[in-house]
Amino acid sequence: MGTHRRPKPPSRARIATLGVAAGAVSLLPTQSEAAPKPTVDEVRKQVEKLYEEAEAPTEEYNGILEKQQKLQREVDGAQDRLARKQQEFNELREKIGPLAAEQYRSGAIDPSVQLFLSSDPDDYLDKAEALGRTGDRQAAALRALRSKQRELAQERADAAQQLKDLNEARTEAAKKKDEVQGKLTKARKLLNSLTAEQRARMDAAQDREDAAAGTSDTPASYNGPASGRAKTAIEFAYAQLGKPYEWGSTGPSSYDCSGLVGAAWRSAGVSLPRTVKQMYDAGRKVAQSDLQPGDIIYWYNDSQHNGIYIGDGKAIHAPRTGKNIEITQVGYMPFYAATRP
Repeated sequence: MGTHRRPKPPSRARIATLGVAAGAVSLLPTQSEAAPKPTVDEVRKQVEKLYEEAEAPTEEYNGILEKQQKLQREVDGAQDRLARKQQEFNELREKIGPLAAEQYRSGAIDPSVQLFLSSDPDDYLDKAEALGRTGDRQAAALRALRSKQRELAQERADAAQQLKDLNEARTEAAKKKDEVQGKLTKARKLLNSLTAEQRARMDAAQDREDAAAGTSDTPASYNGPASGRAKTAIEFAYAQLGKPYEWGSTGPSSYDCSGLVGAAWRSAGVSLPRTVKQMYDAGRKVAQSDLQPGDIIYWYNDSQHNGIYIGDGKAIHAPRTGKNIEITQVGYMPFYAATRP
């Protein structure tokens, strides 16, 4: 049996150490204490970061949505073709019916006709000619029916695959939409955490920053050196100044960045792809030193954000959620590349 020793009293040094530790613990914040609220400047930076992070998935969503629309057209076409093939098959089968009835009237039902009238006409179509029990006329009709049935089966398979692809695109688009909306919801909650006075201060800071950068969303008319289609595209973009940015939008009351660029050039009779990445890949690359009004500017990378060069080192673009279509200096954001439609 073990002995129970009385513990030694703690030394003075140990007592002092324990006291310091206890004091330190008492100074730590308890779980019930709220974390300090971010400052107005911190909120603004967080919101801008969330808006910037939402741009890339917005463009991905635009591309998926375009793919979805293309697949929907293909599915609609496949269903129309399938309906026509089914109708052709039904009409051909109705024509073969009298041949079977005629053979029935001439005597007993031939085994080949029995097969035809069976629940598995496919088996009949495969074996009828080999049995050698049908006349030339009936054999030709059966061959046509078998060919039509094969076409119908292929159309069904194609339509099923296209419908599967469409459903996958819809699922992908929904996920990307949730990603964008999740970031925007976080930004909105941060903004809603501010008082009216704090929001006013934040807006004033944004206005000062825009003024210092030469950025303006005030309606104006273009009087630069562009001509031809480029001038038409720029004039269209100018007419949108002050309209809000809205992700996934192509107008006419709001736009995202590639939506504005595409709509502007479309007004000039030039059809561009939907997304920033697609526009970059399709355009003819030009150096920054060779920029001409109407060229498409890409900031950050080849798939995130773009606008239209208007001359004098400036561009017009749809910036981000919470801002309006504006004119800004090309160098206001990191320049990546430029293309010419």
